[in-house]
Parts: sequence; structure tokens; C-alpha cells
Amino acid sequence: MIISKTPLRMSFVGGGSDLPAYYIKHGGAVISSAINAFVFVIVKEKFDPGIRFSYSKTENVNHFSELEHPLAKNALKLLNVNENIEIVSIAEIPSTGTGLGSSSSFSVGLINALSKYKSKNISKHELAKTACNLEIDLAKSPIGKQDQYAAAFGGMKVYKFNPDETVSIEDVLIPDKKIRQLDSEILSFYIGGKRDANSILKDQGNQLKNTSKVNSMKKMVDLVWDMKRELEVGDISNFGSILDENWRLKREISNSISDKYIDEIYEEAILCGSSGGKLLGAGGGGFMIFHAPTNEIKNKLRDKLKNLREVAFKIESQGSRIINFEWFNEAIAYEGISKGSCFSNTSSL
Repeated sequence: MIISKTPLRMSFVGGGSDLPAYYIKHGGAVISSAINAFVFVIVKEKFDPGIRFSYSKTENVNHFSELEHPLAKNALKLLNVNENIEIVSIAEIPSTGTGLGSSSSFSVGLINALSKYKSKNISKHELAKTACNLEIDLAKSPIGKQDQYAAAFGGMKVYKFNPDETVSIEDVLIPDKKIRQLDSEILSFYIGGKRDANSILKDQGNQLKNTSKVNSMKKMVDLVWDMKRELEVGDISNFGSILDENWRLKREISNSISDKYIDEIYEEAILCGSSGGKLLGAGGGGFMIFHAPTNEIKNKLRDKLKNLREVAFKIESQGSRIINFEWFNEAIAYEGISKGSCFSNTSSL
């Protein structure tokens, strides 16, 4: 039995520049961090013939080509797996509509587990690149590349998307003490909402043919390096203001990113004293984060947004890795995976 553990992510600045419509011409960059919420993928040999895949539903098929789940079907094809096999996916956060990159975390975790199952060593770069191939080229999702790399590498990093399709990675060298401070100062709220990330990202890609939209994205990419410099000298006082500038620029890219409900929540947070925040992911709903550097601001935010669900996340240093079965049993017992350590109920991808 093989079990992979893969983190979700928060993207802070530069999101959207990882779309080929932008980086092929201009080069893109994002600064993002893995977080302590995970997707677990279990792979084991199946006693009887066929393939069994359990996520939010269960599929029993004779051949991978019969699977309905596009990522699982194409992953098995890509890695040439068609023996008797059982795959189970468990996510600590609901798999759709959160803006935390869960689909890419599943893809990375599945490839990692299947590679181990096939006794194949795979580097973090190869893992992320293969996941991009799976989602973008084979499953035809109109998405970018940042989520796959964040899931594979973990930690807080800058990902540079080069016109030649390569991805360069730079660590954000922030002191551990400041990481813990940042953990405590970022408040995350689940706002719900109906969102189709693929359609929103497709629209963003189309909008990036417009010169004014491209200029907004260039400014967002510049902010990546501003944030990196601030964090590396241990100054997080401007973290919120950089988020704010990035968010206001991102809203200019496409009308599908925000709406009246999201805008009202954001402005309420600013009135409570937050220096800035953003909606995570493509747009339309999911999680919003806000910088709250003082207890007074935290209390005001929590009171004002008390009808929203707050979930505490921390920056996660590790990317996707293989864990053993004994560890998984211990995690179920003590970390609450079966109950959901972040949400009260576990959702499968």
C-alpha cells in the first residue's frame, strides 16, 4: 500500500501570470505557499480483476479508459498502469470551489503515489511537470502552472514561468519567527459561492490579449518581487498593502473574478482595519484571506465576518511526499483526517 500526502496552497501575488496567454510573451511570476491542509492518495494492489477508484463517488471498471474521472483516467494512461489496482482519494478541504488548488494537489499526489507503486523515482521538478502535462495537455484544463509546483515543492517560494515553458524556483528566505508571525496575522474565511475555475481562467486568458489587462498583470508580477524583498528582510508590515494592490489589479483583468458580494466582504474587512487581502484561486468564491497584524483588527474582523467560516491555516514547509501506513493510521486517530482537521467533515476528490 502506497500513501501520498500533498499540501494545498495559498497564492499571494501574481496569480494569473502562470497562464500561457501571458507568460509565453512576457514571462510570469507568483509568490505562493503550501499550507497545512492535505490531499491523501492511497494506491494498492487489488485482489480481484479491474480498477476501483474511490473519491466523491466510486468507480469500478475493467480498464482505465472506462473511468469517468479525467485526471485519474489520464494519469493511469500516462504512467501505463492497467493492472488490478485500487485508488482512494481523501481531502481535508472540499475538493471544488475553495481556491486552494485541490485539483492540482490531487494530480501531484496521484502521480507521486503511482510512481512509487511502479517503483519509479521521481524528482519534485518532474512531479510538477508531469502534473502540468496531465492537467493541461491531457485533461485539457485551461489552467496555469503554479498549483502543481506549489504542491510538489511546498514552502513559500517564487515560481517564475518562462516563455520557453520552463519554470524557475526561488525560495523566499524568511526567518522562521516571521513565518510563525505571518501564520498568526493571516485570517482565512470561507465565503462559499458558485465558481467554475476553468471558465474563469479561460476568460482571464482571453482578456490577456488586451493591452490594458496585460499592463495590469505586469504590475502584479512586479509586486511579487516587492513582496519577496520585504519578507526576506523580515518586514511583514507591508504584506497587507501589497495584497491589496495585487487584488485591485487582479479585479481589472476580468469581471468574472469578483462580484458585489465579494467586494462587500472585502470593503468590510478594510473598514475593520485590515491593510489588505484577496480572494484565493481563480475567482468567484472560495476562501478570502486578510492581513490582520493586531488583536484589535483580528477581533473586529471576526465579529464583522462572524457569519463566515474561519479556518486557520499555517505555512507548510514540505511538498508532496510518500508516507507509510502506520503513520496514516496514527494521523487518522490523532490529527482527525477522518473528521477533517480543517473542516468538520472530510471531502473526497
